[in-house]
Amino acid sequence: MNQQELTFGQKAVGLSFNPSGDAKVALAKQLMADAIDLLEKDHAEKTDNGSMTSSWTRNVFRTAAFNAIVAAQMALVKYLTWKD
Repeated sequence: MNQQELTFGQKAVGLSFNPSGDAKVALAKQLMADAIDLLEKDHAEKTDNGSMTSSWTRNVFRTAAFNAIVAAQMALVKYLTWKD
């Protein structure tokens, strides 16, 4: 992986942590990082980069989506690396 600054999504999924160098793990993490970055970009647009407040409901959905993406990423990586 190159030395460019990681996006929030890449940091959230731990993109740089892939000890085995498994290409499928890297792809899974990047796909989930892209989903988180989409979530955060949309939130920034809807709140004018934080200058407007977001509703309680929108914040609940945003948090639930973030948590679900991270959980899915971890489960997928676990599946991809599982050895019987």
